[in-house]
Amino acid sequence: KGMATLRKAGIPLGVMKVLDKRQLKPDSTETERILTVLDETIVKLEITRLIPRITASLDRYARMLGPEITSSLLELQKLSMEIQQLHTSPGDAKTMRAMEKHLKSSLRNILRLFLANPLLYHGLKFEVRVKESPADVFIKAFMEFRDLMLERLLTTPDEEREMIQFLKDISLQVEKNTEIISALQGELAGVIQTRDEEVSKKDKTIEDLKTAMEDLAKNCKTEIRLIMKEGEKQKKEDEEASQERCARLKEDIQRLGTQFSALVLEHRASELVLRKEKCKAEKEIHEWVQKYDTDMTEKQTTYDELQIAYNEEKEQLSLLMEKHAMLIQEYTLIEEERRILKEKEEEAAREEARRNKAATCIQAYWKGYLVRSIYKSVLKKGKGKGKGK
Repeated sequence: KGMATLRKAGIPLGVMKVLDKRQLKPDSTETERILTVLDETIVKLEITRLIPRITASLDRYARMLGPEITSSLLELQKLSMEIQQLHTSPGDAKTMRAMEKHLKSSLRNILRLFLANPLLYHGLKFEVRVKESPADVFIKAFMEFRDLMLERLLTTPDEEREMIQFLKDISLQVEKNTEIISALQGELAGVIQTRDEEVSKKDKTIEDLKTAMEDLAKNCKTEIRLIMKEGEKQKKEDEEASQERCARLKEDIQRLGTQFSALVLEHRASELVLRKEKCKAEKEIHEWVQKYDTDMTEKQTTYDELQIAYNEEKEQLSLLMEKHAMLIQEYTLIEEERRILKEKEEEAAREEARRNKAATCIQAYWKGYLVRSIYKSVLKKGKGKGKGK
């Protein structure tokens, strides 16, 4: 399911193999040997971590450990105490090195005994309770090193290059998206700031106008009181002037009220424009989200098609591997037959050569015998004729 999600995101096969630890399986004898050494080292580290706790309660675990391991642990405990005493008191450096060498040898022997009995180790692992210590951190780090080594051993150069290229592409995409988001956030912040500034200015203008109107009303009331006081004396004389002045003041109040209404309408129109701009920005963001969803859907479709093609090619590869194994087996049998036939031919040739050599020796011996026989007969005839004369 996790691999399917990665493939839907357009991640290459080599990168998927590195990200999914379940697909990392040894594919060569050398890799298996390296992993075996690392796994044995992890087991040795865990056993070494348990040894101090076991030796502290050796009577409790003696029956489970058996006499051989118990005696070895007692020897290790004794050597540890002797080395501690040598460290506390100055002594011979040569003796110290010999004791340390003996201690290491004893520890290796104990580890060898535990490795020979894995059931005992697993039983003690769940039986012995050990507090967390720096050794646990080291073992965890070594396990991570083992996983990293497995990943490095099973990652081909092409897959590693593919992984590096994929990370570069992801980084570039993240940088581009971050730049786009930063730009949009900057624009949105600028629009909001501008709107807030304009609203603040309008509110301040309205407050100033309200204050001015209140002051004007107060001033008008004061002037009216003065006029009324003075009018008591000159009521008849100043009545027409007072009425004219009141009418003028009413016109001023009406004019200021008209200006106030106009400012309120202008403020509302500005607020409406800002609201439209905000809606426009939200609409653009929604369109970007829809576009992203569409792109992801298309990539998902492409991934599904590639996954189907991959499965078909995988099945074909399995069939070809089976045929290849059969052909290799047949080829091995043919080569073995050829080798046996060649050995027989070579043996026959050597036998023929021995026979030819033997025949040549026999012929040479026979010819020598004939020559000697003829020579002897000639000598005999020559001696007979000499006696007759």
